[in-house]
Amino acid sequence: MAVIEPPVPKSSAVASEAGKGVLLAIAAYGLWAFYGLFFKQLADIDPLEVVAQRGFWAVPVAGVILFAMGRTRDIYRAFTTPRLMGMLFLSTLSVATSWGFFVWAVGTGRTLETSLGYYINPLLSVLIGYVLLGERLTTLQKCAVGLAAAAVVIQTVAVGVFPWLALTLAGSFACYGYLRKTIDVGPVQGFFVEAVLLSLVGIAIMGWLTAHGRASFGDGARHTFLLITCGPMTAAPLMLFAAAARRVNLATMGMLQYIAPTGLFLTAIFVFGEPVDAARLSGFALIWSALALYSFEAWRLDRKARA
Repeated sequence: MAVIEPPVPKSSAVASEAGKGVLLAIAAYGLWAFYGLFFKQLADIDPLEVVAQRGFWAVPVAGVILFAMGRTRDIYRAFTTPRLMGMLFLSTLSVATSWGFFVWAVGTGRTLETSLGYYINPLLSVLIGYVLLGERLTTLQKCAVGLAAAAVVIQTVAVGVFPWLALTLAGSFACYGYLRKTIDVGPVQGFFVEAVLLSLVGIAIMGWLTAHGRASFGDGARHTFLLITCGPMTAAPLMLFAAAARRVNLATMGMLQYIAPTGLFLTAIFVFGEPVDAARLSGFALIWSALALYSFEAWRLDRKARA
């Protein structure tokens, strides 16, 4: 006689999905945290080629996932809607800028600056939401943005160099987040279209590099393997992130996102041996304080919304 099990309470099912979401988010941010270790292996390859190959080899990975999800019909709508294609072209330009400067920075021993950029990114996203989307800033959010601005000033005065690299990375990725938030297309579908657009430009880049004898693809098994691996290394964390975002509230995702820049920060200091002085640490301390305020406010607003 079959045993009829009692139905799982709805609250338990929701909690189970949230738990899966947290694990998926940790996996996504964990992969991003170790990007420095991977892309350091590509330091002797032209960053333009790395970006081109990332887009090219991400196409089949995203295509297989889309086919498995049964979402290929959405791709046709994206390619046949001029406004969507225009917006996706801008998002492709933003993410390609972020990728290119990140690869260049890691290869030239500036991973510490990339971690600063990705720490600043959520605060810059809040500012973009305020300016472009009319979102209101709470008092704590204003304080957090103010602390981030103070950190930039301290870095400029104490170190003697304006942190343009960190702000470029933060700005390009914040713009990418803003564009993807306003584009009416799913995360995987949008990434597939972006990869296709980038691969088309990448073909031209590869042709130019090959003509000038600067292409590394095909120049030895190691270079070729690493460049092909750029595809799944690019697509995997994004897919994990998309799956996590459907299961986890924004406040939790906001807390977990600091895994990535923290991993880059620790890698830069303890693996790559990049120098860090008191002036740089003071700037990071202000950023961490700003993020603590930002995270607390996100948690408070999330609790208030659910109540």
